[in-house]
Amino acid sequence: MRFAILSDIHGNLEAMTSVMEKCAKLEIDKYIFLGDVVGYNGNPKECMDIVRGLNIAGAVKGNHDEYAANNDDVLASFNPHAKAAVLWTKSQLSLDDRSWLTNLPMRQVVKGTFITIVHATLDSPEAWGYIFDEHHAADNFAYQFTQLCFCGHSHVPVGFCKKSVVAPNAKAIEELKTWTDPIQPDELRDFTVSDSVSIDLQTGCKYLLNVGSIGQPRNKDPRASFAVYDSSAKNVTRFRVPYDIASTQARIREVGLPERLAARLSSGT
Repeated sequence: MRFAILSDIHGNLEAMTSVMEKCAKLEIDKYIFLGDVVGYNGNPKECMDIVRGLNIAGAVKGNHDEYAANNDDVLASFNPHAKAAVLWTKSQLSLDDRSWLTNLPMRQVVKGTFITIVHATLDSPEAWGYIFDEHHAADNFAYQFTQLCFCGHSHVPVGFCKKSVVAPNAKAIEELKTWTDPIQPDELRDFTVSDSVSIDLQTGCKYLLNVGSIGQPRNKDPRASFAVYDSSAKNVTRFRVPYDIASTQARIREVGLPERLAARLSSGT
């Protein structure tokens, strides 16, 4: 069984379309959604329609989903650009869309799998914290009772492995550098083509994997990032696919969202 793990789409229709085309080629069986289908970009309704039409095995709520669905217009925790996007997004969604977002859980064990999903962190999902290092990963592993946990929220792909048996002087939790960073130096990277990186899952280890963002990457790689878990091969692959950034930027400007939201897409920051 192949599961596509999708996170932080943020209303980016062009990026989502490229990801769906890649998923069709990969013959994905089911989809797992890690939150934030809306926010930042100019096609929240269209992206929601795509996600809701998928064969979804599991789905959780993101912070932009939460605030686009509720009646809080103060948005004290949001910066001005994100706040403007959320307030505009509210006007684009139907009551049924907002109800669907409201009813998404904060965390979930995907039925029939060894996968836990959360947008932010398992220890306090409603606080919308971030996982960037081994210290934060340790807090999350304390609440992870499945071999795999997928998360999003930071828009930065990062992975950690916790070993059940640790050699003397070795660390129990190790960052998976190959999941986070490409092998090639920056000057040799080509953002106009697709590529991927894979990890094989080892018995006796737990894995915490942030799959990156489809709609607004922040790891200096502007391509849409998502992952595929193959339960038969026992591996997880993170794919990076290019998309029509210029059209997404044009849509942001067309609907009057902040210019910063358009500009950052080109650099992946």
